[in-house]
Amino acid sequence: MGLSVSDLYVDDWQRTPTQGALFASHPEHNKISLFYNRYISVSPVENLVPNLKIVKINNFDEAIEMLQKIGVDPYGIDVMAPKTQHVNILLSAQSCKVANILKQEMLSLGADAAVARGSVACSIDTTDVLLMGTIKQIWAVAKKIEKQPFGLNLIARNIMDLLGNIAHNRYILKTSRREITLGERTLIMGILNATPDSFSDGNCYFDRQKAIERAMQMADEGADIIDVGGESTRPGAKPVTAHQEIARVVPIVESLSRKLNIPISVDTAKSQVAQKSLEVGAEIINDISAMGDKKMATVVQKASAALILMHMRGKPANMQTCNLAYDDVVEEIINYLKNRCRKAIAAGIGKDQMVVDPGIGFGKTYEDNYKIINKLDEFKVLGLPVLIGTSRKAFIGNITGGAPVDRIEGTAATITAAILKGCHIVRVHDVAFIKKVAAVTDAIIHA
Repeated sequence: MGLSVSDLYVDDWQRTPTQGALFASHPEHNKISLFYNRYISVSPVENLVPNLKIVKINNFDEAIEMLQKIGVDPYGIDVMAPKTQHVNILLSAQSCKVANILKQEMLSLGADAAVARGSVACSIDTTDVLLMGTIKQIWAVAKKIEKQPFGLNLIARNIMDLLGNIAHNRYILKTSRREITLGERTLIMGILNATPDSFSDGNCYFDRQKAIERAMQMADEGADIIDVGGESTRPGAKPVTAHQEIARVVPIVESLSRKLNIPISVDTAKSQVAQKSLEVGAEIINDISAMGDKKMATVVQKASAALILMHMRGKPANMQTCNLAYDDVVEEIINYLKNRCRKAIAAGIGKDQMVVDPGIGFGKTYEDNYKIINKLDEFKVLGLPVLIGTSRKAFIGNITGGAPVDRIEGTAATITAAILKGCHIVRVHDVAFIKKVAAVTDAIIHA
């Protein structure tokens, strides 16, 4: 025929009734499909290769399982498993010299790197670099540049760390009393608000006995962790004193730690509240300020407690009225949490004591919240388990309507999506219902 894919123009596609609708979403992919269908003869059905199918391999465990099923030699499995995993790594604001070296090294291994047009001639100061290849190829590039100048050795070390982090599917979270396995199934954290003004269930469990009864009920419904809070963090909420928060939380924690065999978490940003709670049996501190209180790290470290670090822009009182513009919301959150984790480690808190939370609804637009859930798998670069709290929040009501208690179906949708994207712990009000949602979603993942 003498035709190539490049000879097919937009008009060719738009004049093809059966294929035109596909052009808008994936032009290059569908150009190739049309070229194949129009110009290459298709073999008769009886001549097609039997049992031919696309295989989706999501992680190393699945790769190893597939290769073992085929009967590959163990050495071959070690060599080939990394070839099944494709990854894209973005390096921001690199010098043209570094960008050009990276591109040449990637090309030499059959991979590629996207750089700005002016980088080859060095007509620009810096360029972002998108590395595109299999894990094996990118690891090989990192090894090749680890002793090179211009900061390439640091880039190599960071790439190796990143590849190690994204390979993790399971974690052990250490508290002062136990080790919690994360990654085999999704853990359910039941919310217990001992407050008069929380957005969804304020004043329902402000009475101490009612709070204890509700915690016992959630444990019976299958909660893996109970998270006790004595200060509302809803948008616009006014802060309470440490004395007030201690009076609300500590007696409940003390009672529950004697009655329950599951870990008790305390939702607080105050080191005084954390210390008193840990003294009476709490094992996890859920800190929405990510150690905004400078004494928090010391309190957690001395108690050997687990620590949940959350991203928030502003404070509850102003977080939804302050500047909500992000250049890249996911990148900013990841960088913030990375910095907070480094500070925790510097304070003597082990990496196996930490969990990260992107802070859904805390200083984000409705659209930001959905984007975070959609890209939650990008948080794997931190090498830490991820918790998410979407339960009954306003961004769900923005789609479904209804009061907070009427948002359970929308909550279930966000929880399902988050688990499919790699979430390890979900913080929810409706434990019994979400427990079933998580169990089914886990079954899909492990099928």
